Amino acid sequence: MGRATHNMLRALPAFVAQSVRPFRTSAPAFENLKESAEPKANIKNFKIYRWDPETNSKPRVQTYPVDLNKCGPMVLDALIKIKNEQDTTLTFRRSCREGICGSCAMNIDGTNTLACLCFIPKDATPMKIYPLPHMYIIKDLVPDMNNFYDQHKYVQPWLQNNEPAEAELLQTKDDRKKLDGLYECILCACCSTSCPSYWWNSDKYLGPAVLLQAYRWIADSRDKAKTQRLQDLQDDFKVYRCHTIMNCTKTCPKHLNPGKAIAEIKKEMLNV
Repeated sequence: MGRATHNMLRALPAFVAQSVRPFRTSAPAFENLKESAEPKANIKNFKIYRWDPETNSKPRVQTYPVDLNKCGPMVLDALIKIKNEQDTTLTFRRSCREGICGSCAMNIDGTNTLACLCFIPKDATPMKIYPLPHMYIIKDLVPDMNNFYDQHKYVQPWLQNNEPAEAELLQTKDDRKKLDGLYECILCACCSTSCPSYWWNSDKYLGPAVLLQAYRWIADSRDKAKTQRLQDLQDDFKVYRCHTIMNCTKTCPKHLNPGKAIAEIKKEMLNV
């Protein structure tokens, strides 16, 4: 090794020490970097109807703030988050979270819909959540559905055919197509509780949801009780309280048309 090379290697550590300087940062700068990494809270207020029959307090509206950055996109996600993290006494029905069971039907910002299918708007306007209108309330967002289910039972929503059959009952494609828009009803009661005629005559008028279910079996080519079904609907209230206001069709979360089904029942009743 030459003398020049030896001197160069001896000077190398000093050169590296001068060239590589430690990174210095202040504590405030580090905190600012940390804050910029976390998204700013996106708070939205939910004004929810509250009432507990076991207390003497009157119904009230309670406000709950929710950070949308830490919440799912649907109203049901916000309700579950509020119940889990803020107020375990908040009461509501829910099950499938897929728009199939109809359990989470409620009035959201003035419209009857399913909480699991209702997106949370990204604006700062508070959301107003109430139970289905003109129903007796059990607690908070839980309405009493007993009258509704009794009416559904009245129309006997099952196939009635006493003729002996050795195999399944077949339908033509055209007959099967008549059931589209009828069998999809999930009995959430959004349509019935949006109908003014049902508000004032729910003890006598069957309402859009139940009448749609009634027509589902009246229109079924396999059913042999069509005449009896129509006779059971013959009075001044069960069907004819419908004044084609069409709130039912407008609010249906499954995009069905109960108003059309009721009109078809009225046409069928002309021949009874």
